[in-house]
Amino acid sequence: MQQSNENFLPAYNLLLNRRNIPDKAKPHYIRWAKTWISTVNPDTAAPTLDFFQDLGRRPKLPVWQFQQAVRAVSWLARDLLRIPWAKSFDWQGLDDQAKPLEPDHRTLGRETIRVPSTPPTPPISPSSVPLPETADEVAHICEALRRAIRLDGLSYATEETYVNWNSRFTRYCLIRLKQTPQNAGPQGATSYLNYLALERNIAPSTQKQALNAMVFLIRKVFGMEDFTLEKSVSAHGHRRPPVVLTRSEIQAVIAHLENPWKLAAQLMYGSGLRLMESLRLRVKDIDFGQGTIIINDGKGGKHRIVPLPRALEPRLKEHLAKEQQKHANDLAGGCGEVHMTESLLRKYPGASKEWPWQFIFPAATFCPHPKTGRVARFHLHDTSMQRQFKEATRKAGLSKPATCHTLRHSFATHLLESGVDIRTVQDLLGHSDVSTTMIYLHVIKRPGAGGPSPLDLA
Repeated sequence: MQQSNENFLPAYNLLLNRRNIPDKAKPHYIRWAKTWISTVNPDTAAPTLDFFQDLGRRPKLPVWQFQQAVRAVSWLARDLLRIPWAKSFDWQGLDDQAKPLEPDHRTLGRETIRVPSTPPTPPISPSSVPLPETADEVAHICEALRRAIRLDGLSYATEETYVNWNSRFTRYCLIRLKQTPQNAGPQGATSYLNYLALERNIAPSTQKQALNAMVFLIRKVFGMEDFTLEKSVSAHGHRRPPVVLTRSEIQAVIAHLENPWKLAAQLMYGSGLRLMESLRLRVKDIDFGQGTIIINDGKGGKHRIVPLPRALEPRLKEHLAKEQQKHANDLAGGCGEVHMTESLLRKYPGASKEWPWQFIFPAATFCPHPKTGRVARFHLHDTSMQRQFKEATRKAGLSKPATCHTLRHSFATHLLESGVDIRTVQDLLGHSDVSTTMIYLHVIKRPGAGGPSPLDLA
């Protein structure tokens, strides 16, 4: 191996030049490559996985350095040394596992975006007073809106959506209507909805989302409980039926995924989970004895229980056994904390190092919390899972625009095709209204009474 150390450097330097690596970064890539080739037996992939697991266990190692190490080793093993297993190894998946959560990510947003408990002073409204600066008014509206949303107990995803729409609405009022949103009121909301439908050509669902956001602002922030909106122009179109994959298509896609992405996709399809619901699962949420999964704080802050696919139990137990050993190694190395909210940490001070609270799909590295600076493991990033799934659909040769949420659509559709009662499917999906679940009746193979096509009778 030492001879390899001396021989690969000239060719590796040329490879870094072809990759347009800056001169100041080249020594770091070479250092990672030297460290790997001098400490790892490259005959199989297992020692390399162990190498990166140990690397990710360093609490002070920045994520970008871990990802730099992955690129350095992948170029050496796959492109230069041409090691057989390195060509099919999921280097991108290893890189994705280390992607950190942003401060405004749905898991962290409520902790990093603070809202003062004291409400701001009401903005001045007389028309004779000059309009406030756009940025100041948007910030003022957003702060008041976040306070009202959190007091109402709405989800963080709803908070971000409402803040986004009302920021646009505020700019529209100030720039085009020359009024503050308070002065524009319901008439301003109607004008903005017309603008979205006529000039922006948005979809009906998007227009309805904007309407809900502005109604919340007018009622909860401006205090106008009783008001009516003038009839606005509706965006044309109807709700499109969801994209659904056949069982064979799902098997083809899953076959092109590697763990942990493969296991996460199987849980989404097998239990009807949303993407974030699957990534936020903790060990304590799995009940092998009852054969169930507990979903805490799902969409809308709701909780529900879904079945654990029996076919997945052996693979899930094997995955958890590996993660438990990894967690034990973390603890032995003086780390091992998992991300928990401040309120949970106050209630359970030592729980962040306990096995039941660990994420089932943890990130490959430790990251500091963007607000507190506490170093802990977070769950896998959702965009990483989406990228892996998109690549798997491409490899499977699918022509359908499938996403991770398509697995949930397929779960519901296949249950209905199998004769499961729609109320049961509604409970498993966590829908508040059965009308939401009924959309899947339009995409099952035999809708209505299950009559065949006339062409099939010929």
